[in-house]
Amino acid sequence: MVLSAKVSALSCTEEITAHSSSVSSVVLGKSSGRLLVTGGDDCRVNIWAVNKPNCIMSLTGHTTPIESLQINTNEELIVAGSQSGSIRVWDLGAAKILRTLLGHKASICSLDFHPFGSFVASGSLDTNIKLWDVRRKGCVFRYKGHTEAVRCLRFSPDGKWLASAADDHTVKLWDLAAGKIMFEFTGHTGPVNIVEFHPNEYLLASGSADRTVRFWDLEKFQVVSCIEEQATPVRCVLFNPDGCCLYGGFQDSLRVYGWEPERCFDVVLVNWGRVADLSICNSQLIGVSPAQSTVSSFVVDLSRVTKSDSVPGGLMRDSEPLVPPAPAGSSLRRIYERPSTSCSKPQR
Repeated sequence: MVLSAKVSALSCTEEITAHSSSVSSVVLGKSSGRLLVTGGDDCRVNIWAVNKPNCIMSLTGHTTPIESLQINTNEELIVAGSQSGSIRVWDLGAAKILRTLLGHKASICSLDFHPFGSFVASGSLDTNIKLWDVRRKGCVFRYKGHTEAVRCLRFSPDGKWLASAADDHTVKLWDLAAGKIMFEFTGHTGPVNIVEFHPNEYLLASGSADRTVRFWDLEKFQVVSCIEEQATPVRCVLFNPDGCCLYGGFQDSLRVYGWEPERCFDVVLVNWGRVADLSICNSQLIGVSPAQSTVSSFVVDLSRVTKSDSVPGGLMRDSEPLVPPAPAGSSLRRIYERPSTSCSKPQR
C-alpha cells in the first residue's frame, strides 16, 4: 500500500548554529521529545531545547571530536564518545562529568543507556562492544563477535538483551545476563547502520546501506519481512509509541511502514538531508539534521499521516489480501515484561 506523497503534514523548520566547527553527532531525548544534544569537531557537547536558538548548557572535557551521543531514559544523563575512544558521562542536573570511561582503542561509533539500570553500552571502530557501569570505573563486560565497526546499539525494552548493527552486514542479539550472543541475523548485503526494538513485541527492525529495511522475529529468530530497495538508504528509524508502524527517515522524505505484510502506508516529502534522529512529542514527529556547523529541526504533524490500513480511503494492491485491523493492544508475538529492578551484571 503506497499513498500519494504529501507535504502538508510538514509544519515548520528551525535552524540553529550549534558549534564553532562541524557538527559530528546529534541526538533527541525520547521521553520529552524536546531535548536536543549536539556534538562537534570542537570537542564540545551542547544542550538545546528543540526549536529554541539559545544553548542551554555546553559540556567540555573531551579533547577529540565527538562521534556519538546518547541520552538516558529520564533525560538526566548524557554520554558522549569521542574519536580517540574515550567516553564521558555527564549529570545534567549537576552540570558536571560523572564518569570518564577508557578502554576502546578506536573511535566510538555507537552508545546506548540501559532502560532501567545504570549501564551504558558502547560500540567502536575497534569492533568491540563494551558494557559499563556508570557508578564505577572500568568495563563490566566485553562482547566480541563483530569483524567491523559497530554502528548502532540498542537495549531491549525489558533490558535483558542488546542488539548491535555493524559494517560486517550483520545484526547480533546478545543476552546481557549470560554475556554471550543469542543469535546472528544475516541477510543484509551492506553495512547495517540502524537497529531498533519494537516498543512492545519481540520484533526488531534494521536498516542498511543496501537500501533495505528488515524486520526480525525475536521468538523464531527469522526474518518477518523486508522493505525492498529504496532510492537511498534509510538514515534513522523510530517505531510509533503504540507499535502500529515504523517511521523511516530518508534524505528527502519520511516513510511510514508496516511489516506483516511489508508495505508503505504513507510518504511525507521532507527535504531534511542528513536526518540523524527522530522523536515524537504530542502527535508531532521531530527530525534533526546536521549540516556543517548548523542543525535544522523539522516537525511533521502525525495526525495528518496515515499509519495503518484501517484509515478510510487507503489504497491497496489488487493482489493484497484484505486483513481486518487487529484489536487495540493485540500482538502477533510475545510482549516484553518490564522488570521492577535494575539488570544484573553479566556472568563472567
